[in-house]
Amino acid sequence: MVREVVMTRVWLRWLPAVLAPVALAAAALAGSYQAGAATSLPHKTAAEVIAMIGRADVHALSGTLQQSSDLGLPQLPSVGPTASQGPASVMELLSGSHTARVYMDGPAKARFQVMDMLAERDVVRNGNDLWLYNSADNSAAHMTMPAEPARSAAPHATPTPGVTTPDVVAQHFLAAVGPTTDVAVGDGTTVAGRTAYQLVIKPRSTGTLVDSVTIAVDSASGLPLGVDVRARGQAAAAFSLAFTDVSLSAPDAALFSFTPPRGAAVEEKATPQLRSLPGKTGQPKATAARPTITGTGWDAVMGLPAGTVPNDVRSAPMLAQLTQPVAGGRALTTSLATVLMLDDGRVFAGMVPLERLQAAAAAK
Repeated sequence: MVREVVMTRVWLRWLPAVLAPVALAAAALAGSYQAGAATSLPHKTAAEVIAMIGRADVHALSGTLQQSSDLGLPQLPSVGPTASQGPASVMELLSGSHTARVYMDGPAKARFQVMDMLAERDVVRNGNDLWLYNSADNSAAHMTMPAEPARSAAPHATPTPGVTTPDVVAQHFLAAVGPTTDVAVGDGTTVAGRTAYQLVIKPRSTGTLVDSVTIAVDSASGLPLGVDVRARGQAAAAFSLAFTDVSLSAPDAALFSFTPPRGAAVEEKATPQLRSLPGKTGQPKATAARPTITGTGWDAVMGLPAGTVPNDVRSAPMLAQLTQPVAGGRALTTSLATVLMLDDGRVFAGMVPLERLQAAAAAK
């Protein structure tokens, strides 16, 4: 459950380059969020609920997140992401169900704990220090985060890779709202014991794999508490991420301190180049591969030039297991998004059928 999630051989780093739309449509983690009984709330229009999300001023929180995905991918064993495990661990997080604890205090303090049956995976950020840890093999990796400009301390502004909350996922879908989208407010509900508005987003286009997105918005703070994504022709939710309990108070500061356990294998990693990743703010370096966008809205296709995806990722056995051969390359197809990896090194991805990606590739 760690969603968009979150990034080349480090398990949090390569995902945006290869599976950006899967991360957007299936971010990092999700089961259909368990909404409570219908609740009576003061009437608000869709525009007013969206404005509530935009004004949300939540600086700190802690809670438990539940994720389960039905993307049409096989259930993979919970091997757990290590500092260098890459594709296998990310794919595992995009299938099945997962539980995580999240703690945040401002834009530079975060802890994300994915709880496996017999192990625990942690992402811990304290200022510029970022740690990844896997208790299954007692391995850890450390990175120094790049300096970031001043920004809002709300969770959705937090640049910590790997920390995926309903707010992070909701922001991606809200960015797609426009003339090609119908937006309405459903019945009031309860999520994690808090009353919430349900914002229902439905693409008008029939060219996208997404049928609808429902965002549960806390009626008091405007913080998204859950996101439910449904695919066309699929009865059950394809992806859902939601809090099962949440507190908007500051967590204990000690939670953001991390010291590798005795005997842990520790590896120092290069600073993640967050600004060069698709969807990040700021200008990428001149040498960074720039994605191209074909189309608009829900039908948009992102194209990445040859060389963007490292060879070790493209040749990973797990990726070969999850993709299928197609003309000129291989394709990863899910109920919500598709990724086309061509033999010439180019990559195309979108929340669209494979045929749409092939047409975009042929036009380049």
